[in-house]
Amino acid sequence: MKLSILIILLFITYTAFAQQKHKLTVDEKTGKPMLMGEVSRQAFQDSSFASWFNTQYKFYKPDVKIEEELAPKLKDKKIEIVMGTWCSDSRREVPRFLKVLDEANFPDSSLEIITINRKIKSIDGEVDSLGIERVPTIIVYENGKELGRIIETPIETLEKDLENIVKKPKK
Repeated sequence: MKLSILIILLFITYTAFAQQKHKLTVDEKTGKPMLMGEVSRQAFQDSSFASWFNTQYKFYKPDVKIEEELAPKLKDKKIEIVMGTWCSDSRREVPRFLKVLDEANFPDSSLEIITINRKIKSIDGEVDSLGIERVPTIIVYENGKELGRIIETPIETLEKDLENIVKKPKK
């Protein structure tokens, strides 16, 4: 009995102090739901976002050859995605990019997704120092140092641009 009460109290304490890193708000321009702040990919399964996310994810076909070469090069990398759920480029490119990462077995623990408003602002100012002007902006890091970015749309393909970033010689 005491163990049950302890477990219940621990659960209540955990849920009371758990902080939500993002919020669902309304886009003033369209009146549609918009995410703000740090999100996990599960946030895109909300009914407001699932249709565009799942469609783009499902139908994108990354280059298998590049994927095989890319996977070992992503080891020890961190990737940060800054996007707007209001932005058509973000709605197209981010699900596709996540598919590239999934097929390269990139761990979610090394991925950070930050959603912003139309003024390029996030909840806690996480992106203020990043110099973001257009979204999505995908930033690749190694040992805390920025290796490169994919901004708005890829130059070639998402997987090829990512490969070009991680294979650059270190300075």
